[in-house]
Amino acid sequence: MLNLFATGTPQDITAVLKNRDQRVELQNQLVVDASQNQSVVVLKLNIPGPIKNNADLTRLFLAGLAAFEQNMVICRQIDWAKPTGPETFLIVEGLPLAIKQQAVMFEDQHTLGRLFDVDVLIWQSALQQGQPISRKALGQPTRRCLLCQQAAKVCARSRRHTVAELQAVINQQYQLFMETN
Repeated sequence: MLNLFATGTPQDITAVLKNRDQRVELQNQLVVDASQNQSVVVLKLNIPGPIKNNADLTRLFLAGLAAFEQNMVICRQIDWAKPTGPETFLIVEGLPLAIKQQAVMFEDQHTLGRLFDVDVLIWQSALQQGQPISRKALGQPTRRCLLCQQAAKVCARSRRHTVAELQAVINQQYQLFMETN
């Protein structure tokens, strides 16, 4: 069976946090650059454990990205292929709430969607930065855990499941996708 996590450079928390800071900086610039009829979308993988990027994870990411982009009018795209994981930043045509609805549909309905985190950002003047639109703002339920269907954030914070268990489910979902596409 395929093991998406067999190769790659392990990432520590310092690298992940540094990448997050760089992401926020770029996101804020893109939100400022976008016009009123455009939305900023950020796609990344939800990958547990120290291996965040390798050739297989990049293939998974690109397959999901292509599916997400199918019905989008893309004005600008920036791709990151960092050891902390592949990420794509988009400015697309469309209002943020409508684009967030499409993002939620992708996350919930596409075979690989559960493995992605798709944020649609809006400018928050009080914070002086871009902030993601929540599922709650659309009346949608929170994301569910890959294993037990509880709220994903609750399982992540409590570390209810091992990295190995989560990686096994990710391997299975990608294998299913590869067999059916």
